[in-house]
Order: sequence, then structure tokens, then C-alpha cells
Amino acid sequence: MATKIILLKDVDNLGKSGDVVSASEGYARNFLFPRGIALSATEQNIKVAEANRKQKTEAMEKEKQEAAKIADAISKISCTIAVEAGKDDKLFGSVTSSDIQKALEAEGINIDKKKVELKDHITQIGIFQIPIKLHQEITANLKLWVVKK
Repeated sequence: MATKIILLKDVDNLGKSGDVVSASEGYARNFLFPRGIALSATEQNIKVAEANRKQKTEAMEKEKQEAAKIADAISKISCTIAVEAGKDDKLFGSVTSSDIQKALEAEGINIDKKKVELKDHITQIGIFQIPIKLHQEITANLKLWVVKK
């Protein structure tokens, strides 16, 4: 026998937070309810879940708009990082995501270094397009110049 429940957290193979789904009575009673993962789908709980979902959607949209503004600012600038280099334009060391974050900070843009999607450290002089993931759907490309000191 299936019971209608409202998920409070994402559950694999069942649904996402806020979804109204069917689950077996035993699974709901013995696993989901005691762990605070779900509530029974009463009218009042459904109304609360809808209000929470609406609030979460509005917050996500606001976050997305702020990320779009930052992405626009990043795409309009280019950062320069001066480093020590030897023969054949090889760097002594490398340029990391932390260095890129500091260069953006100098331009007045504060982001977390984890948002800089640097596949490998930069070990040569040149011009690079660095993707910066600001939001699930928004990625900005930073033009980065690595030059000799």
C-alpha cells in the first residue's frame, strides 16, 4: 500500500525536496519519517511545502541574477598576472586558481577560488580564457594575461 508524502530532502530514486510522491507505508513510517526526510501529505503540509518551494525558487532566481551581473563584469575585463619566468617562457612555479582569485579581487570582483575552473595550473606565459562558474547555469570567461616580471 502506498502513502503520499512530501520530501524535505532529496532522496535518490524517489524525488527532490518539496516533491509530493508515493512511497510504501513501511518505508515512510520506518525510514523517512524518523529521519526527518519526509512529512505525510496532509493539506496543511502541502500548503507549507508549496510556500517553501516558492520561497526557494525566488531565492535561486535572485542568486542567478546576481551571478549574471558578476559574469557580465568579468567578461568585460582582462586580468594580468606578472610572474618570474625562465627560458622558453616557462614559469618558475605556476599560476593557480588562488592567484586568479587575487587578480580578480584587485579588479574589485570578489569570488571564491573554488569557482575558478582551472583544469591544470598555468605553467607558461600567454593569454588564457579561464572559465569561472558563478552559478549552475552561468559561467563567465575571464581573459587572463600571464606575463614576465
